Amino acid sequence: MIQKQQSIILSAYSEIYDLVVPKDNVLRKLNELVDFSFIYDELNDKYCHTNGRNAIDPIRMFKYLLLKTIYDLSDVDIVERSKYDMSFKYFLGMAPEESVMEPSSLTKFRKLRLKDKNLLNMLINKSVEIAIEKKIIKSNSIIVDATHSKARYNQKSPKEILMDRSKKLRKSVYEIDESMKKKFPSKSTTNKLEDEIEYCQKLMDVIKNEETISEYPKVKEKLNLLKENVNDDIEHLRIS
Repeated sequence: MIQKQQSIILSAYSEIYDLVVPKDNVLRKLNELVDFSFIYDELNDKYCHTNGRNAIDPIRMFKYLLLKTIYDLSDVDIVERSKYDMSFKYFLGMAPEESVMEPSSLTKFRKLRLKDKNLLNMLINKSVEIAIEKKIIKSNSIIVDATHSKARYNQKSPKEILMDRSKKLRKSVYEIDESMKKKFPSKSTTNKLEDEIEYCQKLMDVIKNEETISEYPKVKEKLNLLKENVNDDIEHLRIS
């Protein structure tokens, strides 16, 4: 059941935010000046109104997806970062000491509640438009660049998306150890999504076996994001 659960944070530690999240922080200004209540109206028909069990507030879930879009992270890593990044917690409307949800909850929301990518893009674009109107951000700021990049990204085919993700993953590995090129599998030469998925799986396996490299944050994040995309594509193919 969808409920308007956003409220003032009640915590003995809430003053921490004034110490660690600057007044000019983009996420702080977004949170304080943008009214995200339009999310309730847009997602109203995505929730069951006869089930008495409360869902995680949809505004918080949408904010997670907005952060995911801006910072280009997997569900796992965006939730992980929200454990310790106070600007994230503040933006999400969480108390400093509050525990974060399981990444699987975000994945479920993303797949079941927001299966329509056009709806997600509309919600993100509307948020950005409000932020520009409120003069919180400028047209050349990182959040707009990120959302515009995402819009272009969504125009790519699933295979092109995997190719882009795997390229960024390889690049992050090469920055640490260029000799890894010799260990990587041959790239797919067909236009089949299945072949690209197979290549990505082999690539990920090689990197995972190199623990000294796979645990580097910049590699791990890109590895998790590629894994998420591969799993999404496999699920889509199975359903299709």
